[in-house]
Amino acid sequence: MRAIGIILAGGNNHKMRELSQKRAIAAMPIAGSYRSIDFALSNMSNSHIQKVAVFTQYNARSLNEHLSSSKWWDFGRKQGGLYIFTPTITPDNSFWYQGTADAMYQNLNFLKSSHEPYVVIASGDCVYKLDYNKVLEYHIAKRADITVVCTDVHGEDVTRFGCLKMNEDCRIEEFDEKPMVAQSNTISTGIYVIRRRQLIELIEKCGQEGRHDFVKDILIRYKNLKRIYGYKINTYWSNISTVESYYKTNMDFLKPEIRDYFFRQYPGVQSKIDDLPPAKYNPGAAVKNSLISSGCIINGQVENSVLFKKVFVGNNCVIKNSIILNDVYLGDNTHIENCIVESRDTIRANSYFSSEEGIKIVIEKNERYVL
Repeated sequence: MRAIGIILAGGNNHKMRELSQKRAIAAMPIAGSYRSIDFALSNMSNSHIQKVAVFTQYNARSLNEHLSSSKWWDFGRKQGGLYIFTPTITPDNSFWYQGTADAMYQNLNFLKSSHEPYVVIASGDCVYKLDYNKVLEYHIAKRADITVVCTDVHGEDVTRFGCLKMNEDCRIEEFDEKPMVAQSNTISTGIYVIRRRQLIELIEKCGQEGRHDFVKDILIRYKNLKRIYGYKINTYWSNISTVESYYKTNMDFLKPEIRDYFFRQYPGVQSKIDDLPPAKYNPGAAVKNSLISSGCIINGQVENSVLFKKVFVGNNCVIKNSIILNDVYLGDNTHIENCIVESRDTIRANSYFSSEEGIKIVIEKNERYVL
């Protein structure tokens, strides 16, 4: 493909509450065995983009460990490959990334040393499948300066996204970033296609003017000066940057059609593979409509839940409508309902956690280091 890829995975969001205190949002576990960033990386690989840069910053330890080997996404190659860029102190700059545009400005050499004519920019905290080649073909056909991939959302708070309006030719006429009152249910998915030389020019201008945000300082600022078009998708797309959306996204994978779309329909989603045995169900175990990952040992009852890797469920435990993250030990007679249990945690026997309103995040004081 005639493009390089950039994945923005350095941000923090307080709407994730305790879940983002020890890891980057792009490293959040998804669907039992995956991480959020796997979907963007797999889309890049499946679209035959051979050179991809990941910009990391906040709580990047587990994310960097997950990305330590590029072979899982087929980026272990002589030409191109996977590049991880973190903020670097130089004689000219000692700042962390101050925004998405600043992250690209601090790594401008990556763009300047590349030869591909186009750039695909994506976010690391979204769950979706997309062939970026189709977006690039659309971008070229429209003779666009920037193409924004967008989608319609229903039954969800659209004010936490960038809302946009397009004319009949799909050119974006209005773009409001996280408006107080949304005038449209069409939102930006955080995926953009732009010509590489034009991106360098815009980023350099932002840097000279002390501007740091790609959306506010480029998309919104230039919407009447540049030809900015929208490419609408109608397939599954979800952003996991709040506790509620993270919970809902994982629960969506309990639906057969969602699992079939992501994991059985070509192309697939790749991730780093752990050498773990299959899940073990001991006498007395009862599992209904749940995702149980490798390395789990089940002794109790699990219903409508997602259990990540190496979860131990003790005798007479009841888990309902919950997400249990990696390497959690649940003692005997524990009841978990409508909760998210943080990884590397030990829940004492006879514990009871439930939430009638909203999602409860369970973190015991005897937790171990979170990855």
